[in-house]
Order: sequence, then C-alpha cells, then structure tokens
Amino acid sequence: MKLQNTLSVYARYGKRLFDFFLATAALLVLWPVLVGVAFALALANRGTPFFFQLRPGWHERPFYVVKFKTMTDRRGKDGALLPDKFRLTRIGKWVRQTSLDELPQLVNILVGQMSWVGPRPLLMEYLSLYTPAQHRRHNVRPGITGWAQVNGRNAISWQNKFERDLWYVDNMSFLLDCKILVMSIFKVLKSEGINEPGQATITPFNGRN
Repeated sequence: MKLQNTLSVYARYGKRLFDFFLATAALLVLWPVLVGVAFALALANRGTPFFFQLRPGWHERPFYVVKFKTMTDRRGKDGALLPDKFRLTRIGKWVRQTSLDELPQLVNILVGQMSWVGPRPLLMEYLSLYTPAQHRRHNVRPGITGWAQVNGRNAISWQNKFERDLWYVDNMSFLLDCKILVMSIFKVLKSEGINEPGQATITPFNGRN
C-alpha cells in the first residue's frame, strides 16, 4: 500500500514538476542547437523546418506534436507523396539518427501535453485499431522516450512495443523514469533501433503487425 501511494504521488504531482523543470533546463542549454538544426532543415526542405501533426495524448485527448521535419514534401506525377526513402534528406537522416528531431517536443512538455518518459504519441487513426488493453497506454502522458524506445525502438514489432508501453504504465516510478532517460542517452549515442529493418522509417500499424 505504501509503495502504491508513493507511485500515486509521483504520478499526480512529482512527474509533472520533474518534466517541467528538466525541460526548462534543457531548452536553456540546447537553444543554440535548436536554432542551428532549424536553419539547416529550413534550407534542406526549402521551407519550414518544423513538422506538426495531431496525435492522441493523455486520456486520448488530441494535441499537436512538434518535431523537426526530416523529410521533404516531394510528390510523384500522381500527386501522392513519394515513399519515405525518397523524401528523407541527408541532413534529415542525420537528425533522426541523433534523435535531434525530437527536441522541439520540449515545448510539448512545457505546456503539459507530453512527458520526458512515456509511450510515444502515435497516429490518431491507430486509435480505432487498438485492443481494449492497448488503449491503456494513454493512461499516462506520452513521452519523448519510453520503455519501448530503450528496448528495441523501431527494430521491434508493434505488438512488442505495446507490451512494453503497458508494462511502463503499470510500473511507472521516478527511479524507472531516471533509468529510461539514462538508457536513452546510450541508445542515441549508439544510434540503435532508429529504423525498422529494411525500411527508411517504420511500417504503419494495421492492427495485426
């Protein structure tokens, strides 16, 4: 009972304070990097360096996640967007490999839409494909990194990702968040699990894969 009460206090109050102050400190330290990457991507994309997309957040409330835009809007003769591998720029590939594309989400953390650690915010259209259990991944704020990200990231199946997301929801704690953040640093340095094997990014979720 004491452990459950401790987790409840952290989940209700401590986690949000931890997120806010760490995101503020990160922005103060990393703003030159943010400006530099934004300028480079603006040139590569011949336009905006940022990517905004509606995603389901805490309790499935929609919000706009902001990331650095690593792919162009190149389209084929039919007007449809080209596959990811043809739109991913060289600078964009490097930004993804170093996970710098996630840095703008510090703003999402500051306003309370995201957390440092939690299940990744996925696409709105996936909501109708989830099992009742998979919907529980939205019982906590989505994160920049998470238990699935440090245990395979995009190199594991969707089902394995959801299993790890639900494990985090059931075991969230301050020490676990600290562990995941430290593990994330090493994953970024090793550039592990960035893409699905054989794919430029990742295969979309279809409810079965």
